[in-house]
Amino acid sequence: MSLGPLAVDSLRRVGHNERMAEAAGPPNVKLICGIISGSPGVLDEAIEALGKHFGSIDVTSERIAFDLTRYYEAEMGGELLRQFVSFEQPRSADVLAEAKQVTNALEARLAVRHPDGSARPVNLDPGYVELAKLVLASMKNFAHRIYLGGGVYGEVTLVYRKGGWHSLPWTFPDYASGRYETFLSTVRDRLRQQAHGKDPT
Repeated sequence: MSLGPLAVDSLRRVGHNERMAEAAGPPNVKLICGIISGSPGVLDEAIEALGKHFGSIDVTSERIAFDLTRYYEAEMGGELLRQFVSFEQPRSADVLAEAKQVTNALEARLAVRHPDGSARPVNLDPGYVELAKLVLASMKNFAHRIYLGGGVYGEVTLVYRKGGWHSLPWTFPDYASGRYETFLSTVRDRLRQQAHGKDPT
């Protein structure tokens, strides 16, 4: 198949005037996990288990009511609490698919340990904070999610620009509400300090 004159000219310009972008490794990020449960004791147990798998925890959010949606009420009960943790050691962004598989296994283990409670005693939502965005993992595919491997999809849930976090059309109501911004900004600041070799404490 022959190329037309416009295509040939385009190839010449690319070859002489532009350099093809070279592949680079994934950026370092701060792995986080959102935890939902109706039991403070289960929250404590989940945090301990997460620390054993992902390493030392450096930022822990307050526990606040998870009350902007009733999505989980049927399987988890009412009066749910939400808490976040982040993990001290920055790691490669390609950790997210594996992290979701680990948290799914932890959820199943905690459900076995608490058979007399709700059908799902805890919900674990891993993600990561990068300087420009928050990415969450999901096992469900939608138009705005990208497949990461192992049955896991990634979603850009918030973007950071002009000094603050901004939601997107698909952002979950609780993330769009701004109530998690203190935690996310603290984690982002830690990541920036660690990237410059500064002691984040």
